[in-house]
Amino acid sequence: MSNDLLSHDSYAAMLAMVKSFHDKHDFSGTGGEDMVYRIALMTEELGEMSSCVTKGKAMEEMAEETADLLILVLGTAIAGNFDLLEAFWNKMDKLMKRDARMIDGRIRVSEFRGQE
Repeated sequence: MSNDLLSHDSYAAMLAMVKSFHDKHDFSGTGGEDMVYRIALMTEELGEMSSCVTKGKAMEEMAEETADLLILVLGTAIAGNFDLLEAFWNKMDKLMKRDARMIDGRIRVSEFRGQE
């Protein structure tokens, strides 16, 4: 699937491109869609994002590492055969109903069960 044929501003286009990447490298047949492996890769990307912050790297590097993480998240939805778009909106509906609290000087949004 050519990058020029897809709109660059839609979830569907991003998902299709990641699916094309998975197909190109036969991730489903070569272990690239194994969930344990994918979690390890996402953890690695979070570490690289952390390094950008702690080492004062340019935001361009942070943007690239964040894109890597997003690609892995989209690929995880493909590998797990679940609708990430639907899961996103379901979760946002829940989050929008939650309260926020300041904890140790930072905002937290949670259900705060048992912390009344």
